[in-house]
Amino acid sequence: MLDAPETSRGPVIAALRAELQAQGLDAFILPRYDAHQAEYVAPHDERLAYVTGFTGTAGMAIVTMDTVAVFVDGRYVVQAANQCPTSLFTHQHLFDNPPEFWLAEHAQTGWRVGFDAMHLPPVFLDRFAEALPDAELVPVKTNPVDAVWPDQPRAPLGQIDPFPVQLSGKSAQNKISDLVQKMRDLGAKFLVETQPDNIAWLLNVRGADVAYNTVPQSFLLLDDEGQVQWFVAQEKLNANVADHLPDDVQTCAPGAFLPTVGARVTAGQGVLFDPAFSPAAVRLVLEQEKAKKMPSPSLLTAAKAIKNQTELEGMRACHIADGVAWTEFCAWLATEVPQRARKGEPVTEREAEHAILRFRQAQPSFVEESFNSISAASGNAAMCHYATQEDNTVPLLENGTYLLDSGGQYETGTTDATRSFAFGPTRPHGYNRAYTAVFKAFHAIATLRFPAGTQGHHIDAICRRPLWDLGLDYDHGTGHGVGHRLSVHEYPQRIGKPYNPVDLAPGMILSIEPGYYVTDQFGIRIENLFEIVEADDGFMAFSNLTWCPVQTTMLQTQLLTEAEIDWLNTYHAILIERLGPLLSASASAWLKTACAPLPL
Repeated sequence: MLDAPETSRGPVIAALRAELQAQGLDAFILPRYDAHQAEYVAPHDERLAYVTGFTGTAGMAIVTMDTVAVFVDGRYVVQAANQCPTSLFTHQHLFDNPPEFWLAEHAQTGWRVGFDAMHLPPVFLDRFAEALPDAELVPVKTNPVDAVWPDQPRAPLGQIDPFPVQLSGKSAQNKISDLVQKMRDLGAKFLVETQPDNIAWLLNVRGADVAYNTVPQSFLLLDDEGQVQWFVAQEKLNANVADHLPDDVQTCAPGAFLPTVGARVTAGQGVLFDPAFSPAAVRLVLEQEKAKKMPSPSLLTAAKAIKNQTELEGMRACHIADGVAWTEFCAWLATEVPQRARKGEPVTEREAEHAILRFRQAQPSFVEESFNSISAASGNAAMCHYATQEDNTVPLLENGTYLLDSGGQYETGTTDATRSFAFGPTRPHGYNRAYTAVFKAFHAIATLRFPAGTQGHHIDAICRRPLWDLGLDYDHGTGHGVGHRLSVHEYPQRIGKPYNPVDLAPGMILSIEPGYYVTDQFGIRIENLFEIVEADDGFMAFSNLTWCPVQTTMLQTQLLTEAEIDWLNTYHAILIERLGPLLSASASAWLKTACAPLPL
């Protein structure tokens, strides 16, 4: 469906424009979002990919009668250029030239601009409304992409399972009671929740609707008496789930979600909703009913971010299992790549991707991958979200470089790590220098102590400093939140350049992942997950979760400080101690050699 973009996308775009004309629209806003404003979506909701061929996890298109403008951020510039030919599309940067500004320049007075109110959050709708005072924003009754997508996959019906309190650490009833108290403190009668991972966390359930995300797609309405209406497809439920849910939880059909909100909410009642992560359709219903709108970051998002002790123990345990898989993979890679390359039968990116999965599957607690692994050799690693295809034959060469960004969903938690590799003494110009700077950047923030009230954007530059000193940088965030057997990308905590007014707090899980990329030559990234802990003096620090060898042969050790070398040696010593007894004999022997202490 997504191959041969010029031949397959042309007819789709022509059919879509005909449908827009039939609906009386001059343009259509096509985000990648589904009804839950999710990063990962089901095949049923891959509308942006169907129209444009772009398969990244973040982006938007504006379809007019003259052009289709595709907007992506820095992670996907190269990918969008490859997947969306300039004969059919124009390419824009999602932040440098935001879609509402682009549309304001191209729209004529009186244009009718369509949008699906279930697929656009209020914050985006407001941006378009402000930028287009002379145009009419029209919520469509039928999504025009669905109307021209004859073989659109069905909506997912993944099985839902209980997530026992032995793993969650807190009952659903207690979570609901805490949430109701917060609602009352704010004077809210209702809370609307549409983020599947928040709902899964609240109700202590897990699902299988979207690959890599162990959550069911659903909606939820909670009132200040603790009554919950859970809008979820009944086909997903079984007797175990029904027995597991608190008595105050009523299950309803997803199609009843908006009508129920409209029927229950009355004028003047306060209703909490997240303006960044809920569909604009929710706000439109509240406006129609003259309810008191209470837009606010979700109370559930904030509560879920602070892991309890059971969740933290689970995260630590799954990282030991994941560390075994990673170390077995690194040992396999170090042997197979040079040997196979000399024989003329090189390991491929796809084969390496399958290998890390195979090593994870050997762990009894493994459930599934937490995202599509980024297995990228040489210049492909410069594409931050590169993905191999079934027919992939890109080789890992004896004097080449390689990057693997990969993670797993385990029974007790979620993992995500990245390592960069070189297989011989010959490397691209500047690789060792950049690799050393990336490690120094990683160390700078991994060892940081910071006071209460610190937010992610406050400390981002501390990580980037070693790269900035060399005139280098990377066009992605430094760190993202990670869920507890939920989404590998979890809000609200972030480390990055953009303003993010969320205090970093003990119990949060974050990645730290600086990198450097040279188009068509190489990409470098080092990533571990950390939990935030509080010291006796009230300052906070990052406590490591990930146990995976860091290749040292590319480090220019003369540029490292004694503290940096000591940290890496200590990290590797702990790794050997914790993982050594769990490894195969060959991997254990390799590990002791590969992680031998660097001289101080």
